[in-house]
Amino acid sequence: MNTDFSNIYINGEWRKGSSDSFMKNTNPFTEEELVTIQAATKEDLDEAYEAARIAQAEWANELPQNKRAVLENVAAVMQENEEFILDWIIKESGSTYMKAISEFRASINILKESTTYPYRMEGKILPSQTAGKENRVYRNPLGVIGIISPWNFPFHLAIRSIAPAIATGNAVVIKPATDTPVTGGLIFASIFEAAGLPKGLINVIVGRGSEIGDEIVTHPTPRLISFTGSTEVGRHIGELAGKNLKKSALELGGNNVFIALKEADIDQAVDSALFGKFYHQGQICMAINRIFVHQDIYEEFAETFVKRAKNLKFGDPSKKDTNVGPLINRDQVDRILKDIEASVSQGAKIRVGGDAEGNVLEPTVITDVNNEMPLAKNEIFGPVAILIPFEKDEDVVQMANAYPYGLSGAVHSKDIEHATDIAHEIHTGMIHINDQSVNDEPHMPFGGEKDSGLGRFNGEWVLEEFTTLKWLSVQRTPRNYGPFISQLK
Repeated sequence: MNTDFSNIYINGEWRKGSSDSFMKNTNPFTEEELVTIQAATKEDLDEAYEAARIAQAEWANELPQNKRAVLENVAAVMQENEEFILDWIIKESGSTYMKAISEFRASINILKESTTYPYRMEGKILPSQTAGKENRVYRNPLGVIGIISPWNFPFHLAIRSIAPAIATGNAVVIKPATDTPVTGGLIFASIFEAAGLPKGLINVIVGRGSEIGDEIVTHPTPRLISFTGSTEVGRHIGELAGKNLKKSALELGGNNVFIALKEADIDQAVDSALFGKFYHQGQICMAINRIFVHQDIYEEFAETFVKRAKNLKFGDPSKKDTNVGPLINRDQVDRILKDIEASVSQGAKIRVGGDAEGNVLEPTVITDVNNEMPLAKNEIFGPVAILIPFEKDEDVVQMANAYPYGLSGAVHSKDIEHATDIAHEIHTGMIHINDQSVNDEPHMPFGGEKDSGLGRFNGEWVLEEFTTLKWLSVQRTPRNYGPFISQLK
């Protein structure tokens, strides 16, 4: 594997970007420089898309066993270099060791699922309303896919698009987030190169969104744009893609709810809420944002939650027992502290935490919150838990659906059917009974409703996203065109 990530990757070559500007990549915990990359320009992007277009035409016709073999090689390369990859995930995105391990394993699972796709490019033969005709439906690759990866789970959320795209006969051009250019992009060029992927099928462009962000979408070559990130940016990408008649697969922000009903097992619910809130510092699109607790169990739940939250270890993410590491940058810390201050001024009470050192925000628990406070209205995306009481089922359903997001959620109750009834009322793409909101399995549909995105990843659903259908009919016997033709003879 190549380990020098100071270059971009186009058509099988590591080279400098053509821009006069440089992008400095730093460790969010230590703030030490990891690598500096000369940025790409629109001309570099154009070369990347052209290389992808040419390479994809041949790759589309590659035998399925050969496509699968490359992906199996990718898994092998990843496993051989696991510690190297983990080290980069930890130091570039501020991931704890526990989170990095989980992200790596999830990526292996995505690869395993993707190795099945070359043999799942199924078509159909259907009857026709015309005598002597046979209708055929073929599933084909889209062509070239543009991938814009995020900084929070950069490795997993990049390969979640890369592997299915390659498996279904497409080529890709990747623009990673500026905070994680290596684990969100360049490391995959190195991995796939070592695995024997033909040149041109994977290209990685590192550049500022202000310089090439729109162009990666509006360029005439890609037929689909896969983006994971904020709703604001996702809406802009969706508008650009729609204007240019491109497909888009968008996984966007969430204001996910966790509901503990009156008959919830408090001990189990607290454990679930702690994980779903503080895992990876809460920097997960699926992370719990609002914890609703029935008023009859609110005090007991809060006391138990606060007691256990005090035991969360925070700080250096490279230490294997750290639960909560740094946020990706100081802007995120300051944004959350502002919302804490505003919510406290409206009556919320800090029970644990509330302070920050550098980019590390202490695990924070806040009670006496209502659904109109800034911490409830805004996606926190950090290690701050807010507890909101409710009295009736209809009240919590109304509050849960009050904001225009619908990615994930959870409902806790010893009465499974009661929990299921509530879950059906929550407008969300995913929801889990007696668990927390951070769930992702490679064979299950992953995606949101409303402002949380469009389309679905994983399993047969991403197969639908990354391919297109062609109707081809065969007229086996001469067709009778009726009087339109008979009167001409």
